Amino acid sequence: MNNKPTLFTALTPALLHLYDLKDSIVVIIDVFRATSTICTALYNGAAKVIPVAGVENCIAMGKQIVGSITAGERDGKVIEGLQYGNSPAEYPRSFIQGKTLVLTTTNGTKLLHMALESGCSEVITGSFPNLSAVCAHLLKENKNVVLGCSGWKDRFNLEDTLFAGAVIREVKEHFTIHCDSSLMAESMYDRHKDDMFEFIQKTTHWHRLSAYGLEKDLQYCVTPDIANVVPIYRDGELLAL
Repeated sequence: MNNKPTLFTALTPALLHLYDLKDSIVVIIDVFRATSTICTALYNGAAKVIPVAGVENCIAMGKQIVGSITAGERDGKVIEGLQYGNSPAEYPRSFIQGKTLVLTTTNGTKLLHMALESGCSEVITGSFPNLSAVCAHLLKENKNVVLGCSGWKDRFNLEDTLFAGAVIREVKEHFTIHCDSSLMAESMYDRHKDDMFEFIQKTTHWHRLSAYGLEKDLQYCVTPDIANVVPIYRDGELLAL
């Protein structure tokens, strides 16, 4: 009898409702750039990250919490009324250590709240900078997993799917995977893992964000294992495991 847990990949938030999230770990993936920023801030000593879906909530919460900073973007631009953007480079240890980051983003925070409302057992966030930490956590927990790609406004994107493929490549021997989107993600990652910086420049999100001069950000976001913590969602906050 196969007692391995299952693993599925939801390629966009619009497809998340098709998966049974009950008692599953959901990995929120928003490579460009929310989940890369979250693990970087926590790796560099942030006390916590509070993900909020709306701008008004972000501003209000920032006023309530001592030692907090508010951050967020819409369509790659810093939102009026917030203090900082969604660039990992904005959160070095010298700045973020001990502070609370209240963050709202275009796609990632939306998907996180969708997953919570669907009854999953746990939410963590993943991106290439914390790839190994995410994989180690999934193997340790030995539970059903849904890899949730944030995409772009409910559309498919390549970078989130590539990260899902990287996770699958590392953990697949420990899971039952009868999921074509997972097979596609792994195949795509295997094909491009050795030319990631070159291939990622073909993506629509790269072109969208590089127009704002964010090329170094985007290269950081596809660099493995440079911020290896697991952000886990507990009682409204993302904390480093």
